Amino acid sequence: MKTTYIRLTIAIAILSGIYSCKKGEATTSDYEMSVAADSASINISDNVSSVATMSVKDKQFIKTANVNMEVKDVYDATISIEKSVQELGGFVTHSDLQSRVISEETYNTSDEDAMLVKKYQTENSMQVRVPTSKLGELLTLVNDKKLFLNSRIINAEDVTSSIKYAELEGKRIKKTDENISELKTTKDKVKMSDENMSEENQQQLANLDVTENLKYSTVDIYIKEPKLRIAEIAVTNSKNIDNKYKFNFFYDAKNAFVEGFYLIQRIAVGLITIWPILLIAAAIIYLLRKRKYFKKPDQI
Repeated sequence: MKTTYIRLTIAIAILSGIYSCKKGEATTSDYEMSVAADSASINISDNVSSVATMSVKDKQFIKTANVNMEVKDVYDATISIEKSVQELGGFVTHSDLQSRVISEETYNTSDEDAMLVKKYQTENSMQVRVPTSKLGELLTLVNDKKLFLNSRIINAEDVTSSIKYAELEGKRIKKTDENISELKTTKDKVKMSDENMSEENQQQLANLDVTENLKYSTVDIYIKEPKLRIAEIAVTNSKNIDNKYKFNFFYDAKNAFVEGFYLIQRIAVGLITIWPILLIAAAIIYLLRKRKYFKKPDQI
């Protein structure tokens, strides 16, 4: 029955899809590449959610999707996607919208004004959670915003056996707890009880994660604009302002005169500070001259 379902799904799909089953799991991936903006509009709404809405009897799937595409306006597309997610009962867990600056240059237009020209490209990386039953509808809404689809991946991971194994593990942990309770109270019993309780907590946490992932699908969305945008920002001519205040003759001359006066004061204060050295030096010079004066020249 499973093989027949997969063949029927491939026959219905207009764009290429890849479906694979591993170890009894219905793990499904669909890769779609749009070769032109016009070709993507041909009845794509009929099969965009074929994998996302897949259902197999007695099977439970955790579904995720990854979409990479180009849009006309990233900001408008972001607002639209976030609004659609909320309307479908989901929520946004991450949104990183930024403008990547390619180049910027400042052009002076007058003595006071200038124009800053930035070339940039806007992009956004989003992660949203939406009820699994609404995954196909969300992907259809997201697809309507595209100019060019770079890639789209949809995964459906079969966790039926994992859920069954978790149930068996819960029974084992419960049985172990009953066995421990029958033992005499010792340090070993306390340690075993603590370890068993910790294992039970970990198992409950894993069960909660699986339950949450079954209820809500995670969709990673990357959108960007195909061409660069240009922003023209009026700014001040900073070069002319720098030249205007770079040098002022009268102000600098006045400061130079004051600084020279202060320099003379500092020299005078310095000389006063070393007066003992100056006094000793003067005494030595006086004695040397006096000695030379009284010394008679040699007779020939």
